[in-house]
Amino acid sequence: MAYEVEPPKYVRLAQTIQRRVEDGTYPPGTRVPSENQLVQAFGMSRPTVVRALELLKRDGWLESRQGFGTIVRGRPEVVEQQDRRGREALERDESQAPGRLVEVGEVPVPARVASALGLPRRANVLVRRFLVEEDGEAAELVSSYFPAGLVEGTGLDNPELLSGGVREHLEARKKVRFDHVTERISARLPEASEAELLGMPDGVPVLSVLVVACDASGQALQVSEVLLPADRQELEDTYRLS
Repeated sequence: MAYEVEPPKYVRLAQTIQRRVEDGTYPPGTRVPSENQLVQAFGMSRPTVVRALELLKRDGWLESRQGFGTIVRGRPEVVEQQDRRGREALERDESQAPGRLVEVGEVPVPARVASALGLPRRANVLVRRFLVEEDGEAAELVSSYFPAGLVEGTGLDNPELLSGGVREHLEARKKVRFDHVTERISARLPEASEAELLGMPDGVPVLSVLVVACDASGQALQVSEVLLPADRQELEDTYRLS
């Protein structure tokens, strides 16, 4: 059985603020919104906002300056080393990435994806499935799902390699804006077709990274499932001790 644990509210808020530092919404050297402004903007309690800011200060994204408030420091060097599969799923240029497109078309929405997209289980969604290869060996299988109404006129249903990332296509053609991503990591046995594409023997599980990309209102725009053969993975993270 796979268990998915959503991070607490203060962590999700910290992740949102961090993304806004990364995309230039909060440039280095500027003040972040006050606690009151963040409470109003995100509809969260003051203790939640305070914990999120403290987490970002601890990790080097923000700092307190007497007389100035909370200032953006920018991206800590250690963050560059972190694995960002969610961002890769949104921004991968298929025409330049090593691998091949193995499926494009409408499919019944998988149960694990339906709830994230807010769709009934009998709905159809568009899937783009890309097999990433490294040194001629299958490394990961990325299945990206989109509500049918969102992809009209975007070219995402074209069975040709996509030039530029999915995020770029949707933001340019549908005037939507990706705001934040939630990643849920679990383990499961692969389906037969998944195991075949990944070249996996029977009985070996996969790590599933379910990437839910949302706009500022929390509406999911895209759900991608990144499958990684568990017997070929070594996960590493670096963090500061407070």
